[in-house]
Amino acid sequence: MPLESLETKELALDDIRWQARVDLAAAHRLAVMHGFNEGIFNHFTLRVPGTDDRYYQIPFGLHWSEVTASCFMEVGYDGTRLAGEGEIERSAYCIHAPMHRDLPNAAAVFHTHMPFASALARLEDPRILPIGQTELGTAMHTAYDDIYTGPAFDPAEGARLAQVIGDKTVLVMANHGIATAGRSVAHAYDLLYYVERVAQVQLYAMWTGQRLKHLPQNVIDHTIAEYKRGATQYGGKPNHVWHFDALKRILDRKEPDYKD
Repeated sequence: MPLESLETKELALDDIRWQARVDLAAAHRLAVMHGFNEGIFNHFTLRVPGTDDRYYQIPFGLHWSEVTASCFMEVGYDGTRLAGEGEIERSAYCIHAPMHRDLPNAAAVFHTHMPFASALARLEDPRILPIGQTELGTAMHTAYDDIYTGPAFDPAEGARLAQVIGDKTVLVMANHGIATAGRSVAHAYDLLYYVERVAQVQLYAMWTGQRLKHLPQNVIDHTIAEYKRGATQYGGKPNHVWHFDALKRILDRKEPDYKD
């Protein structure tokens, strides 16, 4: 390949990686805006575009409201810091590295202790119930880990979680929280947003003390079939991209420094 073509390809990859950093920084800021974060803990990571051995992670101790595109470290699947500065939070590495490694479609892995979804995860039966349209659209992509094994300080735990989630994109973690595995930052954040909304609405409905109105099986089957057929892509973009672009416009007005 001519040198000029190689340089052009490298430049394009650099652009892709910078945009990935910008999107990941946006996700951290948005999580604060939506109340998804918990102190300086929980983790959003993204496989470095064009690689199969490393991912982006923020330095430990950084509040998500402080995250910018330039702050991310590159962490190898073996736990080595390959680029950037800061401490590697152990549980982030132990959960996320194996999931990025073992799940081809898990470009972005987001783990939070969001209040409503985490409350649902603390119930004896944490299943998302078939009581509404959004619930069905989320439940069809959700797996459940029914065993809490303690803090994730060994990468074997991340490997176990990767097996549990399998080909799904949402994981409800018993007595713990939520993880999403998306093809992109936009995809993973959209999943996170809606699982929290679903959990909130279900808990509100349960708190009324009245009987829940379950959808009939024929409606459930029809709705899931429609979802599987695929939603209309307006302008050639999936809904999660439209959603995330709209959320980034809010940040552009309120916190434009996330792009720094």
